[in-house]
Amino acid sequence: MSFSARIQARGIQLLLGRMMSRVHEELRFTDIPKRTEALRVETSAGPVNCTVYRPSAVSGVLAPVYVNFHGGGFVIGRPEQDDHICRYIAATAGCVVVNVDYAVAPQRQFPVPVTQAYDVTAWVSANGPARNWDGSRIAVGGHSAGANLTAAVCRMARDRGTFTPLLQIIDSAPLDQLADPSTKQSLIAKPLLTPQLMRVFTAAYVPDPADRDDPLVSPGLADDLAGLPPALVITAENDRLRDEGDAYAKALEAAGVPVTHRVFEGVDHYFTHTGPVPEGKEAIDLMATTLRTALSA
Repeated sequence: MSFSARIQARGIQLLLGRMMSRVHEELRFTDIPKRTEALRVETSAGPVNCTVYRPSAVSGVLAPVYVNFHGGGFVIGRPEQDDHICRYIAATAGCVVVNVDYAVAPQRQFPVPVTQAYDVTAWVSANGPARNWDGSRIAVGGHSAGANLTAAVCRMARDRGTFTPLLQIIDSAPLDQLADPSTKQSLIAKPLLTPQLMRVFTAAYVPDPADRDDPLVSPGLADDLAGLPPALVITAENDRLRDEGDAYAKALEAAGVPVTHRVFEGVDHYFTHTGPVPEGKEAIDLMATTLRTALSA
């Protein structure tokens, strides 16, 4: 990666990191109590810190578990930006939520975040009883860059036969890192994601253009989707990433994967954090209720 690209990515980390961790006041679910604990998982790409969210209702049965990956273009490392989603899911789906603080670019590039995401999920699956959750009932999901990592984790789990997620949540994902961002259109004049910002993200995360069609970088370009876990795919009508999310949902379905696909109208990228509030709440509730059904199967 060029020095200027690294400087640009570091600038975005500093400028946007704080802004991205701000969630719309009415989406914070402050009425839901927070029951969390710190967790550190050793991976083949270094240690990863996680926050574990516990459901308040405790039965005699071990709760299922959901692994969450935050967004931020693979450059912004702020897992706390998903605190509201993790708390809501733990309370509504009755599952343990593991929110993963994976490494970000430009400091750590592909494949480090993918390796960490997979290794953490495999560890969560394998260490359930010791941590007081049911690792055999596991789901994985994420938002934006975190949804890309989700798709990669599910591919690796399928190919290695290590664990089987009961659901993957793909929310507003970048799924084609090969296409130039200027070809990705929005229905509104000034969408949140600009081509320049997206180019900086991609250059920081995958500096070698030869890697950008790797299915672990661009899951939407893969043609071997059969056998992947059931998916909830959420796209936003005005998001530049909408078309590749819609296409991925169709491709999964064509490959025989059970898919629930929902396009939220009149909203842009990151609406589950910035609003509009009704659509943001509806999308988060859709995640939680779909998880509850999948994990209770």
